[in-house]
Amino acid sequence: MALAVPRTWVVGEVVAAATMNQEVRDQFNDLIAAWTTYTPSWTSTGTAPALSNGSILGRHKQIGKQCTVTWEQVMGTTTTFGTGAWGWSMPFTAASPSGSSSSFGYIGHARGHSATNWYTGVIFVAKGSAIARVYSHAAATDWSTSQPHSWVGASTNFLNASVTYETV
Repeated sequence: MALAVPRTWVVGEVVAAATMNQEVRDQFNDLIAAWTTYTPSWTSTGTAPALSNGSILGRHKQIGKQCTVTWEQVMGTTTTFGTGAWGWSMPFTAASPSGSSSSFGYIGHARGHSATNWYTGVIFVAKGSAIARVYSHAAATDWSTSQPHSWVGASTNFLNASVTYETV
């Protein structure tokens, strides 16, 4: 449930219990409600990757128009990595703030793990998009089958990511 816009109160107004429940209780319950799970789609700009026996779990919490999304992806022994830059579906489309430039987007963070090393990345969700991309700090390129390392199908290869953005 997305938070409703608070109403304007009138001096001398008698407030009914139902109105108080709607204006105060229901909105407070939304703030403390559990996160919602979803399964992000893993895509690419080239040949599609296939998770196969790997796993991906996403969660999101929307409060008003602000949405925080986090997901974890574990590569399986039969995962294939496709070609091109990877992307992950977001549960909602990102807003396009009035007056924003064509390159405006929302920034988050990611970390990837190979069998022996940790890698950090920056999440980018472009305005008007429902796809998140991860960019490597070191190479300034999209994460893909060979970035930030050569991914292999093993449970020791995984990534975690999180981003907060304004929804449409």
